[in-house]
Amino acid sequence: MSDDTIPEQPENLSAEPLSRAIGERYLTYALSTIMNRALPDARDGLKPVHRRILFAMRELRLAPNSAFRKSAKIAGDVMGNYHPHGDAAIYDAMARLAQDFAMRYPLVDGQGNFGNIDGDSPAASRYTEARLAEPGSALMEGLSEDSVAFRPNYDGTLSEPEVLPAAFPNLLCNGASGIAVGMATNIPPHNLHEVIDACLHLIKSPDARDDTLLNFVQGPDFPTGGVLVEDAETLRNAYRTGRGSLRLRARWQQEDLGRGTWQIVVTEIPYQVQKSRLIERLAELIQTKKMPILADVRDESAEDVRIVLEPKTRSVDPAQLMAALFKSSDLEIRFGLNMNVLIDGRVPKVCSLKEVLRAFLDHRRDVLLRRSNFRLDKIAARLEVLEGYIVAFLNLDRVIEIIRHHDDPKAGLLAENWGQEVGAEIFLTEVQAEAILNMRLRALRKLEEMELRAERDKLLEEQEGLNALVADEGLQWNRITEELREVRGNFGKSAEGGARRTEISAAADIEPVDIETMIEREPITVIVSQMGWIRAMKGHQPLDAEVKFRDGDGPFMALHAETTDKLMLFGSNGRFYTLPASNLPGGRGLGEPVRLMVDLPNDAAIIDLFPWREGVKYLLASKAGDGFVVNSADILAQTKSGKQVLNGDALLCREVSGDHVATVGENRKMLVFPLIELPEMGRGKGVRLQKFKDGGLSDAICITLADGLSWQMGGGKTRTEPDLTEWLGKRASAGRMAPRGFPRDNKFN
Repeated sequence: MSDDTIPEQPENLSAEPLSRAIGERYLTYALSTIMNRALPDARDGLKPVHRRILFAMRELRLAPNSAFRKSAKIAGDVMGNYHPHGDAAIYDAMARLAQDFAMRYPLVDGQGNFGNIDGDSPAASRYTEARLAEPGSALMEGLSEDSVAFRPNYDGTLSEPEVLPAAFPNLLCNGASGIAVGMATNIPPHNLHEVIDACLHLIKSPDARDDTLLNFVQGPDFPTGGVLVEDAETLRNAYRTGRGSLRLRARWQQEDLGRGTWQIVVTEIPYQVQKSRLIERLAELIQTKKMPILADVRDESAEDVRIVLEPKTRSVDPAQLMAALFKSSDLEIRFGLNMNVLIDGRVPKVCSLKEVLRAFLDHRRDVLLRRSNFRLDKIAARLEVLEGYIVAFLNLDRVIEIIRHHDDPKAGLLAENWGQEVGAEIFLTEVQAEAILNMRLRALRKLEEMELRAERDKLLEEQEGLNALVADEGLQWNRITEELREVRGNFGKSAEGGARRTEISAAADIEPVDIETMIEREPITVIVSQMGWIRAMKGHQPLDAEVKFRDGDGPFMALHAETTDKLMLFGSNGRFYTLPASNLPGGRGLGEPVRLMVDLPNDAAIIDLFPWREGVKYLLASKAGDGFVVNSADILAQTKSGKQVLNGDALLCREVSGDHVATVGENRKMLVFPLIELPEMGRGKGVRLQKFKDGGLSDAICITLADGLSWQMGGGKTRTEPDLTEWLGKRASAGRMAPRGFPRDNKFN
């Protein structure tokens, strides 16, 4: 076969552009993720896995008053019958439904270790047991009365509900979170009593605005309590648009210990914050000296939350201390509200509060109509049977005669005209004849006829009421109102655990205490090694004192500072980094790598380290011979990544003093020019300091021309060149050879 021959394609293959094939398949995957995994349904507030868990528990007859069953059995049934995914994922979803710190109204009643607020995972499914909780059972009330549509399960052998009847607005009451393809949802829990009050108002006033509904729904009500620190306008915007950011703080109180001492006790922490991680973070703030006014943190929690915070000094204001902790820990979080839900189980949409409640109420009306029609069909079938029973009792002897002597009793009953005595034609239906033939002998008594007539009259009355209900929308909303009030009575604020837990307060923010002012001012000696390890020794030690270093390491620089200082580190990448002196490791050890404290690249060397002083100016220069003057206010860095000031390979940083600048190149030519020729800049490459044919800049220093230039010589002697006229010139000149005796390393110091 030649190279130009195209092989024949099999008949079952078709060619299409790769972009279209990938696009169609990815769209299919995205829609599947959105509809079947990540976003909750606005009607019952559940995702498919949660809906299947509850339905499988109902099929196992795990009612709230029944015995518990092993969680492994429940997860196995869900996986085998309805949800063909991993049993671990199913069990994790079921465990969350039982966690009272995750669900405002738990839908599953768990027995055993289902995890805790510390962040510990639930025990294995073989060790725990579960059954439906009362709210979970309420979500499925009327499920056997054709209240919702069913669909085949994944293999077509069983059927499962498309949505649950949902006796209360579970979407808002328990909240939901999930990440789909290109969209996400994050709905906080709310108080059931308040949400139902809003539903009742919306039934009375269908045109009510979101702002009016907020008179009933104050805001989120988290199972872990806390304090929501937001003003009314922020909440209105969030619930009107379906998106917003809400600040949630821990609840705390001050405990008086006597003699002027006190401590702070945190009794409620923000929603979805793991207590163990929170305490680790607070302990880290103490250990790294980022919160010097906090002396200790202890976890004294039992069944309730009790985190004790001890201040280092009683002079600090407790509110200011907490304001500082809110800023630097998860004692305050931001909850991103995003009410993105599936409308009618199909269309994802970011909904307002009114739209979510409207979707639930419309669903409840559909459920009511389906249940009413189902009941009407049942009543019609029962009335048909009762009419046959009554005919049989009125003609009991003839019925017995036909059954005893007729070869086909059913045919005989159907052929008989039971209205001859009254001059009418009354014939039994097949259903009535079959019911008469299946009647027990003990039912053939006079009293039974009276009971049948009473039951018929009662059913006729119920039928009349249901027909009126189906025909009148007003009666339908009245019935829904009654049902919602009943649910509110069962789970509202008067029930156990139904009262609001999260306080909503628009309290003014308190300025946090200035941590720097609380740091004790003490002298320290900062030591930096050649490999970049840094430490701080107490007191001002001699800078040339012998200090231990790691094997293969040695001294690089040492300087005197104070614990209140901000140390400025200048790297060869031209960036300045800020190091609080109070955060440096102690001098008892060998220190810590400075690259763990700031984001100094491995290929960037430390050029200089000095305490920051306000109003001081510095001369910056690059190896290429460019430089400028920068003010100390322009070099402060706010983040670990530092602040880029000098563009290019940095060479030096010198404090500006005097009136002239002396530079020396690698070619040993020296130039002295007036300091005023250098511009003052905040960032950049700078201007040319000295002109070179070969090599670059070796060193630069600020001097006072009248004092001349001095440098160190061997043997501890100092040499001074008082007359620098020979090397005076304009900036960017080539300069002249350095004076005799100038150091061979081309360094001024």
